[in-house]
Amino acid sequence: MNRTGKVRRTVHGKMRSNAGGMPPKLMRIFQNALEMCHCISAGTVLYSLQTNPTLMKTHSCSRRQFLRAASAIAAGSPFLAGGMFSAHAADALVRPRARGDANVAIAACKTYGPEVRSALDQCFDLIGGIGLLVKNKTVTVKINLTGTDFTPFLNRPVGETFMTHYSTVAALTSALFKAGATRVRLVESTQSRAKLENTIDLADWDVNALRAMGNVEFENTRNLGSRKNYAHLKVPTGGYMFSALDVNHSYHDTDVMVSLCKLKNHITAGVTLSMKNLFGMTPNTLYGDKAVNEDATAGRGPLHNPTGFPSVKLPGLKPDVTSTDPTYRVPHIVADICAARPIDLAIIDGITSMSGGEGPWCRHAGPLKFTAPGVLIVGRNPVSTDAVGTAVMGYDNPRAVRGQKPFHFCDNHLLLAEQSGIGVADLSKIDVRGMSIEKARLPYG
Repeated sequence: MNRTGKVRRTVHGKMRSNAGGMPPKLMRIFQNALEMCHCISAGTVLYSLQTNPTLMKTHSCSRRQFLRAASAIAAGSPFLAGGMFSAHAADALVRPRARGDANVAIAACKTYGPEVRSALDQCFDLIGGIGLLVKNKTVTVKINLTGTDFTPFLNRPVGETFMTHYSTVAALTSALFKAGATRVRLVESTQSRAKLENTIDLADWDVNALRAMGNVEFENTRNLGSRKNYAHLKVPTGGYMFSALDVNHSYHDTDVMVSLCKLKNHITAGVTLSMKNLFGMTPNTLYGDKAVNEDATAGRGPLHNPTGFPSVKLPGLKPDVTSTDPTYRVPHIVADICAARPIDLAIIDGITSMSGGEGPWCRHAGPLKFTAPGVLIVGRNPVSTDAVGTAVMGYDNPRAVRGQKPFHFCDNHLLLAEQSGIGVADLSKIDVRGMSIEKARLPYG
């Protein structure tokens, strides 16, 4: 409990003690971490503590002891002074689990027919299966609708260009139940007050067929939804821009988080894959143009640029954030979101998609073109999976700094996430299984 008598909670809602309540075993944990990784940052150890409440009991050590131990670890890290990271040093920050999850599968899939399920199964087999991950679990799947206008684009249905396709959702839902999941919850924050199942019905999704597969739920996460309170997710490493985020309960009350996205460019973030997909989990009612209003459906202008929104106070925003540049803010926010709500399974639909931007509203930024890479890309770690996806799009260096494509106009959220310890973006350290990147590559320009 804290000084007010309230129990503090981790990302997963379980009890933990204050920083001064660390068990004596913590010093041995630090030592083991150093032996396993040779070098690890204090922020990474903090992440492990906050997301593994079994490490935090009622025993105590002093704040001085903790700082001394953390300083000893930080002193051995090859990071730049002032907390800045170099691309070469970032590898030392990656958590051991994230290193072990740097396996990504690529499978050929040319159409949205029955082969979607077989291609998914092939990918799952290549990364070691999903049974242990989802059996007897609630699995939440973040889809990517980007809006509620389902007008065909580029002479194609929206599912073939810039939105999640029904066939990938149906195949994934079926696979999850076959692997033992007890509940599958589909979530998205839409620009509508309608229930999510009503919205996707307008896109000709077969909602009844999905429900017939098992215990399937739908949640429009633009606001509180079916609960009375928002879930408060802390950013374990302290965050670049946000120290915490308030979100719909669905992102908290789950055992497994899946991001199902398209293989696309993004005019503010360079690429939008499994990690950028989670930007949409921020509720419109708290982070949108019309916050704070439970009926709000407007977009997330204040997250991109707070100018013009003086009355909007973004929950969890760090007080020292001064940048109003969307190409700085959005990538850093994406990294913070993915630290606060880790992705357990990343699935990138590269069967067909589009290049040049994330949707029809990007026409002003340049030409938008239909693409048909004909692949599915799947991995347990979102950074590694997105790195492979970026390479499949024809960009040789997923760790490119600002000024290099596809991040020639923005900061690189893959690199930022790697530097936060979320995963590995270095292609030389990722085990790509199935189809090779070279064979799958389709340059997006």
